[in-house]
Amino acid sequence: MALYLGVMSGTSLDGLDIALIRQEQRLTLLATHYIPMPQALRDDLLALCASGPDEIARAALAEAAWVRLAAEGIQQLLAEQHLQPADIRAIGSHGQTIRHEPAQGFTVQIGNPALLAELTGITVVSDFRRRDVAAGGQGAPLVPAFHEALFDNQGERLAVLNVGGFSNLSLIETGKPVSGFDCGPGNVLLDAWINEKQGHGYDADGAWAATGHVIPGLLASLLSDPFFAGTGPKSTGREVFNLTWLRKHLAGQPPGSDADVQATLLELTAHSIVSSLQAAQTATQALLVCGGGAHNGTLMKRLACLLPNARVSSTAINGVDPDWVEAMAFAWLAHCCLEGIAANRPSVTGAKGLRVLGAIYPA
Repeated sequence: MALYLGVMSGTSLDGLDIALIRQEQRLTLLATHYIPMPQALRDDLLALCASGPDEIARAALAEAAWVRLAAEGIQQLLAEQHLQPADIRAIGSHGQTIRHEPAQGFTVQIGNPALLAELTGITVVSDFRRRDVAAGGQGAPLVPAFHEALFDNQGERLAVLNVGGFSNLSLIETGKPVSGFDCGPGNVLLDAWINEKQGHGYDADGAWAATGHVIPGLLASLLSDPFFAGTGPKSTGREVFNLTWLRKHLAGQPPGSDADVQATLLELTAHSIVSSLQAAQTATQALLVCGGGAHNGTLMKRLACLLPNARVSSTAINGVDPDWVEAMAFAWLAHCCLEGIAANRPSVTGAKGLRVLGAIYPA
């Protein structure tokens, strides 16, 4: 039996998710812990997603703060579970993505794994994306291999959808290699728009979007972005989809209410997911949803409407809490690295071949 911790903070930057798993023949989630992101650190990390002055020093300071927050959360979880650092084989730490430009041959996650190993006394495995990028891949999404390991498709044509800041699909069919790709914005534009207009961090249950009406011209303009025309392998990030991008498409559009824009952004998320899925997997029988989007009732209803012949449900129906799938994935990726198991999938990322992902920082 081996215990691993997975630590990740996504594009929402609301906090850090920490998952404790037991890895035997099958993976078991034992405990979880969430630690909120201080607003000042969130602001610093968001600012690093675009070019600015003194980036190297700012990034070093921000990642040290991120690591100290992660170490605090890990120590709290260990105390709650009456565990010692020696009980944990490794931490799988994704760090925080601040740039993702695979077309230019780089992806950047900050999270100083050496400092995290020093503060926790636990071996840290990190830097999961760059080996795949070095092999010609997108370095993302990383979760399809984990989804394949976690969910038994029982002969069905199954899709697993993660809706975090961005949405990505894993397509699982018996007798075929798992495939997957980023679909486009998940919550990132929805969160940014409601934050700008109402000061909220997110649109709880999609309630605000549900009060608006889709603006057809705006939706068509948003969907004209070249990203949506491409097929996998593909990945994306804040470099492409952000408020500046949205404002360019809003310019010259017929006037609509702020709620109408929110409704249109939700339709963009739903439409980009479903069109990508239908192009890549025919007659999907089940769509399992994880990430924050699984709690957006308006989005879930829209997905079900657009996929009338598929069962659309949260991963909770399979006994997996949708909030913790990604943190579990990074714990599993640490296990794969230490065991020398290739965890990328060329059918997903476009890499030249299977690669062991991650760099090891011993305790």
